[in-house]
Amino acid sequence: MGTFVKISIVSILVAYLAFKWIAPRFDPESLKGARVLVTGASTGIGEQMAYHYARFGAQIVITARREKVLQQVTEKCLSLGAQKALYIAADMASESDPDKVVDFALEKLGGLDYLVLNHIGPTPFAMWEGDMEHTRWLMKVNFFSYIQMAWRALPSLEQSKGSLVVVSSLLAKMTNPFTLPYSSTKFALNGFFGSLHHELAMKKSNVSISICTLGLIDTESAMDKVRGVTKIPAYPATEAALNIIIAGATRQLDLYYPWFTQVVHIMKELFPWATNYVIQNYSYNYNP
Repeated sequence: MGTFVKISIVSILVAYLAFKWIAPRFDPESLKGARVLVTGASTGIGEQMAYHYARFGAQIVITARREKVLQQVTEKCLSLGAQKALYIAADMASESDPDKVVDFALEKLGGLDYLVLNHIGPTPFAMWEGDMEHTRWLMKVNFFSYIQMAWRALPSLEQSKGSLVVVSSLLAKMTNPFTLPYSSTKFALNGFFGSLHHELAMKKSNVSISICTLGLIDTESAMDKVRGVTKIPAYPATEAALNIIIAGATRQLDLYYPWFTQVVHIMKELFPWATNYVIQNYSYNYNP
């Protein structure tokens, strides 16, 4: 390993540790009674976020497509200590359901302190074969519904000095095979909400935006797709969920989980040819 590479890696680690040292400390009491809307909360990371918020004593509205599962998650949230837990089933590919969900949360909770956008549509983990219909549909679910809900909730978040939390992916920072439609939606999210952050700051808005960059998480849906295909390690959904909540509560602009995803992103920027070689030749089990 060359001297420059070693110095670069050490510098990145030192900068990361310094940032963590000076970052705002998380106060769990700040979430007691907080009014929270979490999307994609029937399974995976969203479900785990709902449980964490419940333990912190928040008031929660959750949404996803399956009503029966939402009811079960809501009941568990109440048993874990949520001050209030409600659900609304919705299809985020619908033009009206994103607004309906936000309006429901505003009515039932009397406003919002946190809007956590986490839902995603199912998509194949495979070589892209030109399926434009699926790509358009996925853009509706993973992108357009996010910005629609954010705009609908923004006036309430302004009143409460609230936080907008966007769950994104390392695949929005660096390109990979087998995920073209999904990656495209996540790149769009990062571009939109990164730009919105600037506009809110220029307008002296008191709403914070947290963009959460996640690596591979051990949700059932993710593991079913990548098992036997990738050598990339997966990390626990419950820990990812807690880190997302803390990022929103401490009003961090960027979260990387697990921590080394930030190093991977930086190395991609510094050494794109090397990163591309590893992705194409070592990260996946693929035989044409």
